[in-house]
Amino acid sequence: MSKLKELIEELCPDGVEYRRLEECCNILDRKRKPVTKAARESGNYPYYGANGIQDYVSDYIFDGIYVLIGEDGSVITDQGTPIVNWAEGKIWVNNHAHIIEEKEGVLLRYLYHYIQTVDVTALIHGNIPKLTGGDFKEIRVSVPPLEVQREIVHILDCFTFLTAELTAELTAELTARKKQYEYYRDMLLAFDAIGGVVVNLEDVIISLNTGLNPRQFFRLNTDDATNYYVTIRELQHNRVIFSEKTDRINDKALHLCNNRSNLEVGDVLFSGTGTIGETAVIMQEPANWNIKEGVYAIKPCKELIEPKFLMYLLQSKETRLAYMAKAAGGTVKSVPMKEMRKLRIAVPSLEEQKRIISVLDRFDTLCNNLYSGLPAEIEARQKQYKYYRDKLLTFKEL
Repeated sequence: MSKLKELIEELCPDGVEYRRLEECCNILDRKRKPVTKAARESGNYPYYGANGIQDYVSDYIFDGIYVLIGEDGSVITDQGTPIVNWAEGKIWVNNHAHIIEEKEGVLLRYLYHYIQTVDVTALIHGNIPKLTGGDFKEIRVSVPPLEVQREIVHILDCFTFLTAELTAELTAELTARKKQYEYYRDMLLAFDAIGGVVVNLEDVIISLNTGLNPRQFFRLNTDDATNYYVTIRELQHNRVIFSEKTDRINDKALHLCNNRSNLEVGDVLFSGTGTIGETAVIMQEPANWNIKEGVYAIKPCKELIEPKFLMYLLQSKETRLAYMAKAAGGTVKSVPMKEMRKLRIAVPSLEEQKRIISVLDRFDTLCNNLYSGLPAEIEARQKQYKYYRDKLLTFKEL
């Protein structure tokens, strides 16, 4: 029998008392003080809002150990539970986060874990979501004996620590592999190493076009929008990756885009504006999507240059320095398409291109497997934590 189960059977076999939140802690909301961004003086003390640290300021109004719960704004998770943060030391808290401190009889760390299990969907009101002070105080909390609280906190803190340790290890491994990949990519694709013929990009491609600007031609995310509208955000890890955040366009807008940039399998996409240099090769027929202005569609002449070779070449250090030197504009810079067409590149034989692709593909697969494995492992650990947290914090009411 586990220690926790023994404690429950000994100390609260028939259930536990439920109390209102304001009976379980000291609520310090009256001491909060908002400061506009313009009026803040920069410093070393964290300035907290609804979602956590918003800034660092030169003064503080709290000094201790606290739990902060979002009051208004983005204050609820996808599971309907509150946004909760743990804060220690000297801090400033604005009026967008409730703040509580420990009160005798209930561990603050227990409340930190417990509040994250409470579904507050029915308590959130207004156009700007708000968990009012009145509703916040009335949240019901199961309060087992202190010994049981301590054991639950110990178990859940161990889960949190192990997840953080695992994340750090996987992130370090991914960083090391990426550096190794970038080193070999830049070495293999340096002009001196490639050999071959040095030409303008336009000499080995069929066309270079960009997408349409929605402000001039159509609206995004209309009720009839079922097609994807690809921006720089979707160019990830050498692939086009769609998500819930990907914008949508309707059939009429897609037709307009297709007239401008007729995408095909093997085209290389390149972000020429803003975050310059993100690339991807179109691997599947793009039947229901097209690209935004600022994303360039480069159609290689496959008898002269392999699409993947061109993609890797555009990522390499030497080539990147060449096109970044052509970038122009103010805050948001762009590489003009006419300059991209004149970009000087070294093109070896197709056989040599395929050899280089083979080497870099192996590194790419390793890095992307690690990348996909990292969030998957973290998500699995978080699900495991939430499962045990909810199970441990569910008690029969006395």
